[in-house]
Amino acid sequence: MTATAPVWALVDDAGLFPPTALPMDAALARHRNDVRRAHPLHTNRFLCPASRISELASLLGPQEPIRLGLICDTGSDGLGMALAAVMADRRLDLAVVEFPLAAADEADPVAALAAVLERTPETIPLFVEPAAMEQADIFVAALAAVGGRPAGLKVRCGGVRADLFPSVETLAHVLSVVAAARVPMKATAGLHRAVRYRDPDTGFTHHGFVNLLAGVIGAVSGADEAAVARTLREQDPDRLAGIVATAEPDVLTVARAVFTSYGSCSTSTPLAEIGALGLRAG
Repeated sequence: MTATAPVWALVDDAGLFPPTALPMDAALARHRNDVRRAHPLHTNRFLCPASRISELASLLGPQEPIRLGLICDTGSDGLGMALAAVMADRRLDLAVVEFPLAAADEADPVAALAAVLERTPETIPLFVEPAAMEQADIFVAALAAVGGRPAGLKVRCGGVRADLFPSVETLAHVLSVVAAARVPMKATAGLHRAVRYRDPDTGFTHHGFVNLLAGVIGAVSGADEAAVARTLREQDPDRLAGIVATAEPDVLTVARAVFTSYGSCSTSTPLAEIGALGLRAG
């Protein structure tokens, strides 16, 4: 990654998930086309629920590899079986594991995290999603203490209901906490555009993925939560693009080590969005 490519490998393929929710065959067809195009904005990771791994495998060619992001929707009890199924299929290149802690039937969130860490391969990046954003501080502290393996926080930024969208203040706090601890994070849901906007159909106000990146750049540079919140509220595309494009190389390197990627149900819209802002992915 260079200073001229701040959004390199930022977008994971979440085509199976709402609101797009493509059928598996259509999602795979699109993903194959994206892999052929090899745009540097894309990670070329295909996010797939654990409950649909067999369906995915049935539609792959005999020698067709795919970089897999395993979304553990089967809970802690099903995690071992899902991982075994993936490891048994040479076509499935496990690139990342994402686990919602709400699915871990544990009263103690730290104990739940420890259980998931024990059940996942130490060499595969693991991102855990708290049951509630209010638990982020607990998980970031626990993740910072892990050491020796790639593990980070998964941050939900929206969804199909208004209550799934964190407030600017809540999100600013989370970004500040992960930046201070240098704990990796990936984002999910609701980041349909680069810049914060209101969807006229749903009435939901969506966070922008460039707002997030600019906010993390500020946080790793020492900005306080109020300043990060202002960046998250910013709706001037030129200002946001300026923050990202003028970030010092060392700051940008740290910011991208913190904000690693986000899942997008569309893989074409982010390309158009960064193009409109004049940001380069490679």
